Amino acid sequence: MASFRQRSNKWQARVSRDGYPDQVKTFEARVDAERWARSVEAEMDKGAFVDTQEAQRTTLRELILRYAQEVTPTTKSATEDTYRLKALARRPIADWSLTNLSAARIAAYRDVRLKEVSNGTVIRELAYLSSIINHARREWGINIQNPVQHVRKPAAPVGRSRKLSSEEAIKLFKALEPSGRQNIWTLPVVQLALETAMRRSELLGLRWEYVDLIRQTAFLPDTKNGTPRTVPLSTAAVEVLRSLPRNISGVVFPVHYFTLDAAFKRAVKRSGLLDFHFHDLRHTAITAMAEKLPNLIELSAVTGHKSLAMLKRYYHPDISDLAKKLG
Repeated sequence: MASFRQRSNKWQARVSRDGYPDQVKTFEARVDAERWARSVEAEMDKGAFVDTQEAQRTTLRELILRYAQEVTPTTKSATEDTYRLKALARRPIADWSLTNLSAARIAAYRDVRLKEVSNGTVIRELAYLSSIINHARREWGINIQNPVQHVRKPAAPVGRSRKLSSEEAIKLFKALEPSGRQNIWTLPVVQLALETAMRRSELLGLRWEYVDLIRQTAFLPDTKNGTPRTVPLSTAAVEVLRSLPRNISGVVFPVHYFTLDAAFKRAVKRSGLLDFHFHDLRHTAITAMAEKLPNLIELSAVTGHKSLAMLKRYYHPDISDLAKKLG
């Protein structure tokens, strides 16, 4: 049954029913409180009542930060994702309660962000929001619809085809040469990336116990797609690894993700390279490997791709070279 009481010039309605948690809400006028109580009781009578109290008192910011604390640490890209989620939690949209988080507000957020960042970044942020809300519904029992599902996503960006030329590689290596307080690990990380086509996360997770310089292999027990693989090491890759000092932690490159990222971006700027990202090293390496390993099965074994479609995103042959092969 419903009960009403006046508190600080407002009316609090409470609906108590066996089998349901008490529902409490405050209104300016008693008539509004009574109307709300009747609607709640009617829904309970029909067995269609959904408790949204927790969604009403939880903001999107609180949900994002809880996800970052409880779920993100278990993911493969925990460091980068935590950084991005905390940035997302600082956005104005995070002030809204979950019950007020409508598709229209998500769409407005999308439009604002599209003026600030790329389509790919906005798509990733919308995916974060959708995953967080779905997790809250499934695992935390928060009753809320997922408004992100009703929002049009920006057009997916065309896959990058940026590669590092020989001349650009010389400039980049020179800019990466350690001097003074400059990070000593960035240059060998870049060199090994170009020789192995390993992802940045794989390079930073590489441990000496998994490196065999005699057999010229590096074992990766934890990769992006979840499948362990062994990467062959070229003679140049072996030389890079032999030149490195050993860290007591057993990690080949004892450097944090964001430290490496900042050092790489500074070097790219100093060398005058335009529109070049760290992940473009993987594009460059795979394209070079394709000339030595024309067998796609062998090439995918090195790169870790499970499908030809994914491998094609990274393989960008020089069309003039293909023309020469045709004769």
